[in-house]
Order: sequence, then structure tokens, then C-alpha cells
Amino acid sequence: MPESFSIHPQLRGDCHWLLALECSELLLHRDAAVPWFILVPRVEAGELHELEYPIRHRLADEADAVARFVSTWFRCDRINQASIGNLVPQLHLHVIGRHRGDACWPGVVWGRLQTDERYDDDRLAAIVTAVRAWHC
Repeated sequence: MPESFSIHPQLRGDCHWLLALECSELLLHRDAAVPWFILVPRVEAGELHELEYPIRHRLADEADAVARFVSTWFRCDRINQASIGNLVPQLHLHVIGRHRGDACWPGVVWGRLQTDERYDDDRLAAIVTAVRAWHC
């Protein structure tokens, strides 16, 4: 992990920190309208193609594990995964569980999800416990 690693202020403000995985930090978007997880790899690279193969492969494994967790625990119809860094330049991966009829269905959530739905303390604690037990 780079000594100077920190999570971008926009991500810190928009998300709950959940746990440290082998090569990334796992976050949960504060808007609870959709289960929106974000992995922030502890690297200096700003783009996926800049990662060395072993790190990229491990990050993909972590994203897949999170996707399996989201799909199962939230009983999602679809899982959206993407690396988009237009507003936040720090490399991060989105893993978003989608349900038919959610706040943005069938469109994308980026820039369209603006609800006041938040995780209460009990729900957040249940998610943290479940994701840790999942062994992401």
C-alpha cells in the first residue's frame, strides 16, 4: 500500500467505510435506494489498465466477491459493475445491485440517484456483519 494512500474526499463524503480487503477498501454509498458498493484499490494508478496483472487480477476477484455478496444478500435482479472516474480521479470500482423498479430502473444510477433514503444504524451494522462473514 502506498504510504500516502487515502480515500478521495468525495468518496469519503458519499460513502460509509466498511472494511479493508486484501488490495482495496470497501465502501457503501450512503444513498440506500440501491445497494451501491465501491472498491478503492490501495494503489497510485488512476486507471485499471495501469495496474500490474497480479494486482488487477486480485482487484477483479474482490469485485466479483462483492458482486456475489450483493446479488445474494440483496436478492438483486442485476449487478452493474464499472470503473468510472470522471468526477473522482482516484481509481475505484462500482458494484451496484439493481432491482426492477428501483429509483433509476432501467437507466444508470450515476447522476440520477438523488433520494433521501439512508441506511439507519441497525441496517448498516447488519450489512457490515454480513459482508465480513461473506469473506470478500
